[in-house]
Amino acid sequence: MCYEIDSPIVAYMSVTTTSPGTTPLAAAPKRRPARGWHLRFAVLALIWGFSFLLIKVGTQGYAPFQVTLGRLLFGTAVVAAVLVVKRERLPRGARTWGHLAVAALLLNALPFSLFAYAELTIPSTLAGICNATSPLWGMALSLVALSEDRPTRRRVAGLGIGFFGVLTVLGAWQGFSGLDLKGTAMALLASLSYPIGWIYVRRTLAGSGHSNLSLSGAQLLVATGELAVVTPLFTSLPTRFPVVPLLAVVALGALGTGLAFLIQYGLVAEVGPTTAQMVTYFIPVIATAAGVALLGESLSWSTPVGAVIVLAGAALTQSKPRPASPRPAPIPRDIAPIPRDAAPIPRDTAPESAVTPHQSHP
Repeated sequence: MCYEIDSPIVAYMSVTTTSPGTTPLAAAPKRRPARGWHLRFAVLALIWGFSFLLIKVGTQGYAPFQVTLGRLLFGTAVVAAVLVVKRERLPRGARTWGHLAVAALLLNALPFSLFAYAELTIPSTLAGICNATSPLWGMALSLVALSEDRPTRRRVAGLGIGFFGVLTVLGAWQGFSGLDLKGTAMALLASLSYPIGWIYVRRTLAGSGHSNLSLSGAQLLVATGELAVVTPLFTSLPTRFPVVPLLAVVALGALGTGLAFLIQYGLVAEVGPTTAQMVTYFIPVIATAAGVALLGESLSWSTPVGAVIVLAGAALTQSKPRPASPRPAPIPRDIAPIPRDAAPIPRDTAPESAVTPHQSHP
């Protein structure tokens, strides 16, 4: 699974579902990856890693709800343009749109807004690391909500290690001194919102019969509508439009929500969801480097150390046990064992049905 993924419908449904009339990307005939997929993978990691820096810059000139609305507006415009070019239609049916409204709230409107509000009081580096806890929340929730997701010792251990890393990042042994608890709680709730949304999508939209691109475009459209309703209720129209924060919001939407989704969509189809999801582990590293280098944010030893522990735990929760090697079939009881002192069958007198170690069936 992917975390700070603006269109988890693609990343999650392509792994776990098969929609009637469509072929999920993970189940499609595997084609040879193009040589440039490594470059696109790196670009995707950079875009999502810098998203937290762009949120920080955007909130310096605009209210958090306005940043989120702009992000969704520009991101939806990019995806809508692709839908038009590919001549794909939006989903139909009131029930499908009702589920999309809930998915848009849990996967876009709510977490985007929470991250924007959180970064008013916490550094972008901490927000990026909190985002990396989504696999941990997802693991814990799946054990309760998804009966087919059986816990293993390795995954449970990863869950414990990951949350120990969270406590390390937050400096729990120091009583969380110097930490804005409200902003941190918002960032953690944002990362929790993603797996809740993924589970909801899996239960409601898995067999809708629409393409992933169509569902994702509709999801972003609905999320934009939700923010368009909420934003005027809690914010006033800006009296001025600072250029740098405005450019940050445009880049956050067009690149972090629009272009990044399209890149990820192509990577999942080309190299498979497992490889595409590895981008998750680069996001907090890039977010931390960008915040320290470009915004001058302070960094204590516990932040990178805790981040490494979080990522190690998250990797364990996503690991799958190796399939057990098949055991040799037992010898039927009605066949007598060959005595140890029995003479070997001569090669020149062996029956045609006998197979020696140097022979093989055609």
